[in-house]
Amino acid sequence: MMRALGRGSVSSILKVILDVFRVVLWIGVAMASVGVLAALLLSFRPDLLGDISDFDLLDVGGPVLGPAAAALFLIFDLYLIGGLIVVERLRAVFATLISGDPFHPENAARLRVIALTLAALEVGRYVAAAMAHVLLHGAMRISGGVSLTTWFAVLVIVVLAEVFREGARLRGEAELTI
Repeated sequence: MMRALGRGSVSSILKVILDVFRVVLWIGVAMASVGVLAALLLSFRPDLLGDISDFDLLDVGGPVLGPAAAALFLIFDLYLIGGLIVVERLRAVFATLISGDPFHPENAARLRVIALTLAALEVGRYVAAAMAHVLLHGAMRISGGVSLTTWFAVLVIVVLAEVFREGARLRGEAELTI
């Protein structure tokens, strides 16, 4: 059976996967950022944007096409940035697991940031869905329904953050004991 902590453990394998995913997310952020800029620049010539992009399924055209495309890229970019925040914090947590220090004092804060980021991404999805409905008159469908799975994950991570905080506190007290 493979160990959960230390070098050569499941934690080290997961950290390598997170390292690769981090690079992929950075590439995605760069590409989405270029997409936002290109859509805004091409919005001055919407005929060019219409030729290279298939937005027919959105039923959006004319002068609103460029800003709508830029908004889509921006929403995607913000989600990728949220993913980067989560992955960066997870990488730091897994680094402490590999070093054999799971109750590192920073891990509780890292888990809280992950929970807050996931909650912000979920609320952002609600806002994006509402804006798409109002501004694009329902031409673009973004699910605005409540995701119980996401909110359950946020609550689980908050509880785990408190477990890690308490573990770090107990470890600190044990270190003071002779």
